[in-house]
Amino acid sequence: MSYCLKYWVIYDTITSYLLGSIHMSKTIIPDGYKSKLNLYDTQTAIGFIKNVFQHNLGLELNLKRVTAPLFVLSETGLNDGLNGENPVQFVIPSMNKQAEIVHSLAKWKRMALYQNDFYVGNGLYTDMNAVRKEETLDNIHSIYVDQWDWEKVIERTDRTLDYLKETVKSIVEAIANTSNTVKLKYPEITYQAPDEVFFIDSQVLENLYPNLTSKEREYQIVKDKKVVFIMRIGHNLASGMPHDLRAPDYDDWDLNGDLLYYHETLDMAIEISSMGIRVDETSLRKQLEMKHRLEDLKYPYHQMIMNETLPLTIGGGIGQSRLCLILLEKAHIGEVQASVWDDETIEACKDKVVLL
Repeated sequence: MSYCLKYWVIYDTITSYLLGSIHMSKTIIPDGYKSKLNLYDTQTAIGFIKNVFQHNLGLELNLKRVTAPLFVLSETGLNDGLNGENPVQFVIPSMNKQAEIVHSLAKWKRMALYQNDFYVGNGLYTDMNAVRKEETLDNIHSIYVDQWDWEKVIERTDRTLDYLKETVKSIVEAIANTSNTVKLKYPEITYQAPDEVFFIDSQVLENLYPNLTSKEREYQIVKDKKVVFIMRIGHNLASGMPHDLRAPDYDDWDLNGDLLYYHETLDMAIEISSMGIRVDETSLRKQLEMKHRLEDLKYPYHQMIMNETLPLTIGGGIGQSRLCLILLEKAHIGEVQASVWDDETIEACKDKVVLL
């Protein structure tokens, strides 16, 4: 790891810790904002969006719905490590084993495809509920995470950028169709999600805006293109830093990316999905070595990848509350999900008559 990247990671970790310690949030409610739907209609619209979108997603990607766990045993190594955040952990007395609430189901899904004999060309999706206790609260971040986690079995010949792009286009189409259905049911809503997506490599994006941070670069390209998929996230760029941090043991960093939408209500870019073609035996070892984590190969999950036991897959997560936030033109994620909020958020929303 370069000195520059090491310094950046340490700075980011300390900053996140300090922000969390003093319960700082960054809630901004635009002047003149007023929800286009009342509380009752908002609740019914949330259920409507979730039902319509998961149906569209299943059709587009040939996915079957399955039931997923809220927690996994720590010893399995199945939890998503995210960027080093600590999961909520507890001991199960009857088993004398430690369990942890999932951060996501990135690894669990691939194991489930293997255990349930899914074949090439079909896959699964599930409702994933998680707790990310170290999250800094703002308009689009909560310690409660709800998303559709999905995973699909592919051939080795599908491990290409072209296949990744076609999958992204299918997801964008599913979102556009859902948006159209929402507008028909709720005429008050004016936003129509685009049905086209702009693809750009993370290094090309850095070259376009070399003096901006990664988040500032996202804002500039997404405001211009409206829907953008930024590819190849995890590797160090020419600046010496990655576009964003990625765990080394689920996405192949050469075959992954983030899907972002421009949200006019907040004038910001919002990541709706992080996804990618998953690591094979070669990319897993390479990325673990880059992160100095080859000891992770001891876990059963990692061994099954190295032994080519697990199927080759593509997968990701799609934020449920964030999708509702965008399609219903809301200003705060607390308007479309139930969570807990710090005093600053509560007061900021109260002053603007925003119902959490």
